[in-house]
Amino acid sequence: MKPLLLIDIDGPLNPYAALMLRRVPVGYALYLTRPAGWDYGSPLPVLLNPDHGRSLLALAGRYELVWATTWKDEANRWIGPRLGLPPLPYIDWPSMPDDAPAGTYWKTRYVVEYAAGRPFAWVDDEVTEQDREWVREQGAAEALLLWIDPRTGLLADDFEELAAWADDRRDDRP
Repeated sequence: MKPLLLIDIDGPLNPYAALMLRRVPVGYALYLTRPAGWDYGSPLPVLLNPDHGRSLLALAGRYELVWATTWKDEANRWIGPRLGLPPLPYIDWPSMPDDAPAGTYWKTRYVVEYAAGRPFAWVDDEVTEQDREWVREQGAAEALLLWIDPRTGLLADDFEELAAWADDRRDDRP
């Protein structure tokens, strides 16, 4: 069974902090979206790079791709098609609680629950060493928690690290 690749949108795929710097990184396009719950007058601007879709599809042979974003299923409407991705399963977060264990990011416990013992890689701009330590303490399967800079999004080196990590876990190694 392939490991999971749990993909956050804001930060890894949408380097939203670049917009705060008033720049669009090379390779990105600006899209205006209106996901559910976005009740503000103007649309939500999102930066996306089509190369990310190709890179994620290349990893699909090594991983089961899953959205790990507060966009939930709306990622399949607003984000996936713009990256050339098929509909992906998603973590259906029960809420955004403020009682995360041991100072971890609120998503961390739900990511571990979703993985249910499977090895997983998780790309997010909010993971910290506390999250990594908590995941290890839970006796979770092998896990790679990869922090992504929200000013740059996923980079070629990140995709290489994800590929190498998955390759190290292949069942058919000699």
